[in-house]
Amino acid sequence: MNHRTADLFPHVTPDDVRGAQKMLSGVARMTAMESSRHLSQLVGAPVLLKCENLQRTGSFKLRGAYVRIAGLLPEERAAGVVAASAGNHAQGVALASALLGVHATVFMPKGAPLPKISATEDYGAEVRLYGQVVDETLAAAQEYAARTGAVFIHPFDHPDVIAGQGTVGLEILEQCPEVRTIVVGVGGGGLAAGIAVAVKASRPEVRIIGVQAEGSAAYPPSLAAGHPVAIENPTTMADGIRVGRPGDMPFDIVGELVDEVRTVGEDALSAALLLCLERAKLVVEPAGASPVAALLDGGAGLEGPVVAVLSGGNVDPVLLQRVLRHGMAAQGRYLAVSLRLTDRPGALATLLGVLSAADANVLDVSHVRTDPRLGLTEAEVELHLETKGPAHCAEVGRALRDAGYTVID
Repeated sequence: MNHRTADLFPHVTPDDVRGAQKMLSGVARMTAMESSRHLSQLVGAPVLLKCENLQRTGSFKLRGAYVRIAGLLPEERAAGVVAASAGNHAQGVALASALLGVHATVFMPKGAPLPKISATEDYGAEVRLYGQVVDETLAAAQEYAARTGAVFIHPFDHPDVIAGQGTVGLEILEQCPEVRTIVVGVGGGGLAAGIAVAVKASRPEVRIIGVQAEGSAAYPPSLAAGHPVAIENPTTMADGIRVGRPGDMPFDIVGELVDEVRTVGEDALSAALLLCLERAKLVVEPAGASPVAALLDGGAGLEGPVVAVLSGGNVDPVLLQRVLRHGMAAQGRYLAVSLRLTDRPGALATLLGVLSAADANVLDVSHVRTDPRLGLTEAEVELHLETKGPAHCAEVGRALRDAGYTVID
């Protein structure tokens, strides 16, 4: 590696990524690349979705985990490996270890979704539940490694892991040689760093945009400071990118090769997940949908073709239900309304008739009769309605007022 290559590709080289691709042959799938007519219209250029949600274990994490564990010395393999994760990295390490005949211990937070715990165990790992947040779980895993000699498999801050994740970038170049923009979610930064190394080596003109959730966006202040900066209490529904501090190695690479890091809010994440499900027929977790959220929230004018990396699809069904409701509400497809009516037989039936005529679907109804603000013959009714969008919400409100109901703001 010459000095100039070292400057351009700190820690991981394009040759490392190509070597990782050979190592992953027959292990990781070349995931599909699907076009999106709806997003293409919004952006004004062709948009394609790189479907790592369809990868084995449901995310890109298998790539880096396998390359890291496959590179261990025989005595290191004999000692076993240990990891800490709320889900995707856990499953990647579990399957990679099983394929390589290595014992894996995975620490997961006590509140980790049951489907993710079960999947990790099904791949053959020993799961230990510890702590309420990933930072506590991470500390427990590192202590276990120090005590037992097991090799700690970091989710993003290791050259082998970054090289493995970079194979996504090589596949993008093969599947869409004319790509001009790549949009990818960023947590610790391993995936974005790997893709940047793979792509910029031969196509430096390709623009790479990282995306973080607003509540856990550690990269913008870190890039401004010139070194990794930790943020306190990162919060977002996108647990796959809920990381409070960039990895040291990914940070160096992202700072050198990634063109821009944007942030998206929870409403945009919900809307993106809903769009993937409804329009693309793809189940994607919030972190995996973050590039789509960025396209919905400022993608117009990007040079195409644009490739959005759907990094994972491991979403807890309970969270999926909540996120879908949130996404529909953000699009004006849910309406919560409270109103007062006379508490007499048939009053509710009359109200429901008004809503039926307005073509609003009633999801839930609750009554309040004991509030001191209410008159003797009054009741307050709270309704949750499914609607067709903001304009329909306004129509429903007008229909209720025209029928003589007092709508409480």
